Amino acid sequence: MVPAARRRLDRACSRSSRSEEGAAASGGLLGAGGYRCLRGWCTPGYARARTAELVAAHRAMRTEIVRNPHLSAEWARAVVRAPHLLAAVQDLVGRDVAVDNTFLVLKWPYRIFAVPWHQDEDGLDDRVILHPARSVAAWLALTDTGPLNGCLHVIPGSQCGGYLPYGPEPGRHAQRGRGLGARVAEGTWGVPMPMAAGSGLLMDVRLLHRSLFRSLARARLTGCSCPAKGRYPLPSAGRSASS
Repeated sequence: MVPAARRRLDRACSRSSRSEEGAAASGGLLGAGGYRCLRGWCTPGYARARTAELVAAHRAMRTEIVRNPHLSAEWARAVVRAPHLLAAVQDLVGRDVAVDNTFLVLKWPYRIFAVPWHQDEDGLDDRVILHPARSVAAWLALTDTGPLNGCLHVIPGSQCGGYLPYGPEPGRHAQRGRGLGARVAEGTWGVPMPMAAGSGLLMDVRLLHRSLFRSLARARLTGCSCPAKGRYPLPSAGRSASS
């Protein structure tokens, strides 16, 4: 992100209300750790049924990233409107929310695909800055995820360092291309966050997180969405998650 945009965000943050300042003092909307578990945004059976459909749809091309599926796919629109997810987001940022962007991530067996350390602001759009006191990211598991199949890792408290410089990851031969990652000290491991299908994690948009490569016989799917309060400038302005 360009330095001028960073400075504008710093000035905007300095003008936040007292309640937002209090949240920032404790590490942000989600506290010192910067994340909160979200159990049961859907049933495990519903998540696995969607997984079977998506694996069948993308198996031939071995698609790894589907960008903004909520704009065209009914299953994704249903996910971002899931009542438990929507209520949890509204509890943090207010009733009026809009979806900034979504990704479906598919990890195929025996295929290298590691997502580097990043923040959910990284490279989305240098003209749009997600205000950390008015935005939240959601990482949603459609399959069971654990250390053996490349579950999510987070660095608790890393949101307190603010937005970090980022750039393309080292060259890869993946079909998805080169991801954008934050500059993190080599050897940083983080805390693994195993999850069952139908659960997820709400995260501060500045929280550093990644997922590793693991080679197993079954595909692993996650859907990531970034709802943000609708009265702030978003590429998807007017697309309310509750409408």
